[in-house]
Amino acid sequence: MNTFSDSAVTALHLITSLDPGLWTIAGRSLGVSATACFLGCVAGIGLGAFLGVSKFAGRTAVLTVLNTFLALPSVVVGLVIYLLLSRTGPLGFLGWLFSFKAMVLAQFILVVPVAAALSRQVVEDVELAHGEQWRSLGAGNVLRSILLAWNERFALLTIVVACFGRAISEVGAVMIVGGNIEGFTRVMTTAIALETSKGDLPLALALGIILLGIVGCLNVMLSLLRYWQNQAQLKGQNSLRGWVA
Repeated sequence: MNTFSDSAVTALHLITSLDPGLWTIAGRSLGVSATACFLGCVAGIGLGAFLGVSKFAGRTAVLTVLNTFLALPSVVVGLVIYLLLSRTGPLGFLGWLFSFKAMVLAQFILVVPVAAALSRQVVEDVELAHGEQWRSLGAGNVLRSILLAWNERFALLTIVVACFGRAISEVGAVMIVGGNIEGFTRVMTTAIALETSKGDLPLALALGIILLGIVGCLNVMLSLLRYWQNQAQLKGQNSLRGWVA
């Protein structure tokens, strides 16, 4: 067998044998990314929904900055957070550097622009179609943004999955602020980079398979939710047609 096939067989054995080191890294990575994604999506979708229905002076500049942050390099985020959390930095008193919290903070900052920019577009499109009805009923910007976001909740779930993918696949920022410390801050992406450089290809490949599997399962769940939504809408339309007939 060649190197790839040897590594693949060993990687599958590590996964199926529930190797403790492998699954500890995977669990920590899930914990960091899920926490950052939840907090980032709450803040980002809220901000994006508000921007989608609001009109104010300087809105174009705000949207330009927001769209620029979509391409924010993760290593720059890591560097800035490192400087903030270092002993001589303004947030050094927190003692978060090289910890779980520092990695969550880094991924949070990366997730918020993605959630805000994408949700803003979704809500703004719905606002153009149906916002006038809510405005005529006296709904303000905050209430309207909540109602329209809830109405498009299945579309926003796609954004949540995209944000989670952005968080869990990130390597630069968490490497800088987490330090890739074995047993404490080593996550799947940093472990893959390290093990590949060390030549431990089976472990790196096993982590890669788990990483792809997690994202794949999320997309399958999202597809099932969309199918359920479409079936529910179709059932409602059929019931309405039967009632009219």
